[in-house]
Amino acid sequence: MLAACAASFACVTGGARVVGAIGAVAVTGVIGVMGVMGLIGMSGVAANVQAAAPAPGTGDISPAERLIFTTDHLHGIAQQTELDYALLSSDPPAHGSDTVKVLVTSPDNAKGDAQVSDHTGAVPLPNGGLQCNPVIIYFLERDIAEMEQLTGGKRRYFQQRVRLALAAGPKIETVTSQIDGKPVKAQQIVVQPFLDDPNAERFAQYTGKRYTFVIANTVPGQVALIRTDVPGANNDFAHPLQSRTLSFQAVLRKLPPGNAPNAPPSPNEPVKPSNAPRASR
Repeated sequence: MLAACAASFACVTGGARVVGAIGAVAVTGVIGVMGVMGLIGMSGVAANVQAAAPAPGTGDISPAERLIFTTDHLHGIAQQTELDYALLSSDPPAHGSDTVKVLVTSPDNAKGDAQVSDHTGAVPLPNGGLQCNPVIIYFLERDIAEMEQLTGGKRRYFQQRVRLALAAGPKIETVTSQIDGKPVKAQQIVVQPFLDDPNAERFAQYTGKRYTFVIANTVPGQVALIRTDVPGANNDFAHPLQSRTLSFQAVLRKLPPGNAPNAPPSPNEPVKPSNAPRASR
């Protein structure tokens, strides 16, 4: 279900925006045609550099792109630490809820090799060395796959719309989020990628779809919440037709293996601190 390519959304190499396959090929199908708008990333290295759509007034990536895709969200996270997220959907076909796990396998995720899993098991996401929390890529790729299935449109087209919405320089708002029942300062980005889409009549139900990203540097992994909402009639977000929310739940320390007297017997035996933070829902 998931297209395993973090570079499909955004990455930076040598100060230039690197956009993956979403912007490097012509996209045809029921949605229409997209021209060459980016560059291809292979194994985290720019294979070809072309002109990507710049943020207004600059050729650099936008602050929103930087906050979401190129920030070292896992900096300070120890090796063999697991971050747990609750994934909730308002329209469950078979799995209305799930637990998504991110296992940090190198200190600070220095190698960009954090592993993601859900109820299906390990989810391969070759992130090309990106330092962002891979749960962001997991959520967006799952969302894009669903859009493709529901509308008959092309995955790369929807990826491009999301990327361009973030590249357009949306407002980054300071908000207060409740984590473990305590107020935490966070940065929030809200975009509606399909609102002004010239092809929106082909998937009118999703024209007003809204994406919300809440990033808090005091939360392990920094991703506090990601949410999508498809509004009800008359753009009613109070009663959405569809919502999907991924929220931070807990941090677990998976101790390393060893046979020393004080070493734990198994690397897969999680130890959950009594004060492990949990995000309220």
